[in-house]
Amino acid sequence: MKADDEKGISLILIYTALLFFLLGVAGRMKMNFHHRMEISTAGFVVAGVLATLAVVLFLFSLRKRRG
Repeated sequence: MKADDEKGISLILIYTALLFFLLGVAGRMKMNFHHRMEISTAGFVVAGVLATLAVVLFLFSLRKRRG
């Protein structure tokens, strides 16, 4: 893959992670919903995993550009 493609994919992963983080926050703020902790925890975990993948992919794209 080209470095520009990897940067684009990492940007998409960052915004997807942001959406899952917001889903986790919304799940935590919902008062009368029975499974709010499971949804918020899952949202935060998925957001963390996607953000980590995005950072790793972005760092690999920077290394390819320099090399």
